[in-house]
Amino acid sequence: MSAPRTALARLSDPDLRAPRRSPPRQRGGGGGGGFGSLTPEFARVLMLVAARASAITLLIIFILVYAALFAAGGGMGGSSGAIAASWLAVHQVPLVIGKTGIGLWPLLPTLLMLWLVARDSAQAADSDCEINDLGWVVGAAVGGPLLITAVCLAVAEDAAALVPLQPPDTLAAFAWVAWLNLLAAVAGIGSRRWREFADLLPIPLPDWVVPGARAGARAVGRLLAASALVTVVSFLLHWSRIGDTYHAAAGSVSGALGLSVLSLAYLPNVVVDGVSVLVGGQVEIGPGSLSLFGIEGAPVPAVPVAAAVPAGPVALWWLALLLVPAAIGVLSGLECGRSSHDRAAAPWATLTAAGVAAVAMALLGAVAGGELGTFGRIAPTVLGAVLVFVWLAVAGYVGMLGARRFGGPAAVPAVAYDDYEDDEYEDYEDDGYDYADDAYDDDDYDDEYDDQDDELEDEDPATDEPHAESGWYDDEDLDGALVAELVDDQDGDEPVAGVKSVDNPDIVDAEVVEGDLPDK
Repeated sequence: MSAPRTALARLSDPDLRAPRRSPPRQRGGGGGGGFGSLTPEFARVLMLVAARASAITLLIIFILVYAALFAAGGGMGGSSGAIAASWLAVHQVPLVIGKTGIGLWPLLPTLLMLWLVARDSAQAADSDCEINDLGWVVGAAVGGPLLITAVCLAVAEDAAALVPLQPPDTLAAFAWVAWLNLLAAVAGIGSRRWREFADLLPIPLPDWVVPGARAGARAVGRLLAASALVTVVSFLLHWSRIGDTYHAAAGSVSGALGLSVLSLAYLPNVVVDGVSVLVGGQVEIGPGSLSLFGIEGAPVPAVPVAAAVPAGPVALWWLALLLVPAAIGVLSGLECGRSSHDRAAAPWATLTAAGVAAVAMALLGAVAGGELGTFGRIAPTVLGAVLVFVWLAVAGYVGMLGARRFGGPAAVPAVAYDDYEDDEYEDYEDDGYDYADDAYDDDDYDDEYDDQDDELEDEDPATDEPHAESGWYDDEDLDGALVAELVDDQDGDEPVAGVKSVDNPDIVDAEVVEGDLPDK
């Protein structure tokens, strides 16, 4: 026997007054990730993930290729081969054009393409998609570009008779396309669902992992920003060389425009190389190298972006640039000390930040470098990524100690709570449901139970029966039901306090007396 819910219980129970949040829609269908989970709506989402980023990339390639052919005044016969080669170049696939092997491709188009893939994957992996169906999203993000790559490889082989383009290695082409799109898809999905992936781990995720990863990502952004600033200053210092490059290589307005676009596309490559120089590493330039400690001369490509490469002897003041990674490391350590429970004996968040930054710079260096014909290999060395870890670990440890001494206690619980609240309910609010204003109205709630109280007052006191529609009881039935519920809730081994029974012989019958009761 259980007592019915009364108006007093409803109004006093916070769980009953709170708005009920409906569970997220299972767009994947809940089929455990198999073919049974592919609903029509989910299939449309997968089609967008597989095709939208690739379609936008191909559209831009079409425009640039035909614009270049039109400006050059040549025929359109080799346009298909140029489009296929451009698609492979965007994915950093090494190609051989004529007798020149090119593996150093502009990084800007690749970054834009990866951003589109990550954005589409993140949108598809919202709360409506079950975690078992995320494999479909990754498969779509990788499968679509792989299908277009297969077509481009076939087109490149057929166009070899019209344009001096040798078909690339098939395995290398598929490997580059697969791992780049896989990396973008995992990054996009992880930005939305990383908490659920953390819950799947066999052990709880330590509280220093997330603050350390965030500090490492910020450190990478600061290193890239500092390198971009140094690159701009170097451009200004070598402005005359930029003019000489345009005068020697451009030849016309369309040529100058093409050189400018090409330089902008290669600018992220120069910025990544600049990070390796800032931390004390080296950049290979064919047989030569560039670092803060020495320059071994080597020819550079005749493009305006190469004017930022210094050609003279090393100046002593260049060593002052080492203060930049040191300051970034201290700042990263301060963030770790304020947002985690790091202490002198266990600086795990600081080491995590250093590791994340080192891995990120190693990946960027692998994509930003490559072979460039007779100039040889132009790329940052592995030493640059190692030095990024050293700077952020050592200088970060100093910053973490300063945060512990002067910054006060860590604020992990508040940050974690805010992040949880924002991520959990933002999808429901995006669906048009505002829990703060629309889900529950106190006035409507009070009016509902005022009407039920009025119905209770209208019923016949002599019948002493509950109302037929509302199911409400009068005072005597309510007291008896509540006492009966208390008795039922006990295990039977212990007496109920305040209730007369065999186990409680000393408890006498009592009557609840309330003042100003109406006479019946």
